[in-house]
Amino acid sequence: MKDNKELSDLEKKVMHDRGTEQAFTGEYWNHHEQGEYRCKSCGQVLFRSDTKLDSSKGPQGLQGWPAFDTALSGAVEYKDDDSLGTRRTEVVCSKCSVHLGHLFDDKETKTEKHYCINSCTLDFKKHNNEN
Repeated sequence: MKDNKELSDLEKKVMHDRGTEQAFTGEYWNHHEQGEYRCKSCGQVLFRSDTKLDSSKGPQGLQGWPAFDTALSGAVEYKDDDSLGTRRTEVVCSKCSVHLGHLFDDKETKTEKHYCINSCTLDFKKHNNEN
């Protein structure tokens, strides 16, 4: 969890100014470990690895960012976003309201949803296989 003083320029641009990191550059776009993806700002668990999509595939224009077909119940909120002259659905953390990315329809996923999330908004906690 980071406070605003510790955020990089890119993290500030994406999380607070609703920007987007460049495709295929983020830490988690091609990440396959088992665990939880958390909000980098507040630490809330947002997504689980078993809902992660192959970010090298999918609809054109949505490749290159961490993608999921399901968010944890209550972990994110949705806002209308008309900023690019087209209607999109913005995804924000329900706890701290930082911008995470966008939600798109995708008939190729089991939920028909495609969460396109910026890597720089996420932290990852690997599952501990020791019981």
